Amino acid sequence: MKIKKILNNNAVVVEDGQIEKIAIGTGIAFNKRRNDLVKTQEVEKLFVIEETDKFQQLIMRIPEKHFEISEEIISYAEEKLGVKLSDHIHIVLTDHLSFAIEREQEGIHLQNKLLQEIKVLYKTEFELGMWAIQHIAKRFHIKMPIDEAGYIALHIHTAKPQNGDMKETVRQTAIISDLIQTITEYLDITIHHDDISYQRLITHLRHSISRVKHFELHTMDEEMLEMIKKKFPIAYQCAKEVVQVLMNTYEMELPEYELGYITLHIERLKQRWSIPEKI
Repeated sequence: MKIKKILNNNAVVVEDGQIEKIAIGTGIAFNKRRNDLVKTQEVEKLFVIEETDKFQQLIMRIPEKHFEISEEIISYAEEKLGVKLSDHIHIVLTDHLSFAIEREQEGIHLQNKLLQEIKVLYKTEFELGMWAIQHIAKRFHIKMPIDEAGYIALHIHTAKPQNGDMKETVRQTAIISDLIQTITEYLDITIHHDDISYQRLITHLRHSISRVKHFELHTMDEEMLEMIKKKFPIAYQCAKEVVQVLMNTYEMELPEYELGYITLHIERLKQRWSIPEKI
């Protein structure tokens, strides 16, 4: 492979046959110039990015340490997940982390309004995000907020094979957050986000939305549905409010049997967190 352009000490653009690729390796560009050869053993990562120009501009704009730590986080995530993440993550996560580090150094904190939902929906990725902010803290001697672990988790999740759309991932997470708010306001309850009933409800709502998107069927016996309606009328009415929000705000229609499943999850929350009425 021949060097076409040096981006920094650890990243170069190379020509591999007729294909332009990004080669990454510790000190890969040390004492090298354009047209010098890169040995295979010097390369730790080799990938093709469609937005090569954008990647090059990013690497040349940000501090090299920001690029290095992003690559360390990506490598750690790939090792723990046992999968190769999308090459696009080398742009989006690096850009995000560099900006996040600069914000934190300036004392600017951004609240992640979807944090609680992210922790439940993308548990493994969130754990990787927690490792990442601790890793950043050690390297730069700054305390990264837990909100940042949520943002990193989203980037990692969407970079996994077959996941790939950050906009859709954030949209679905935001929908679930709205539905949870609808439920807590209707029941007038405050829930603990580590509660298993809350986690099961969130997981079910994600699957419900996914089934609607992919036209998958999940049925319930009619007699069972009628029994649920009569036995848990408050939770059932709350479930109907959830369906209305989905229809009116997001133009998503859930079949009636989904009301039954959602009702059962809401009833568990209601029993767990409702304040007993005084006699």
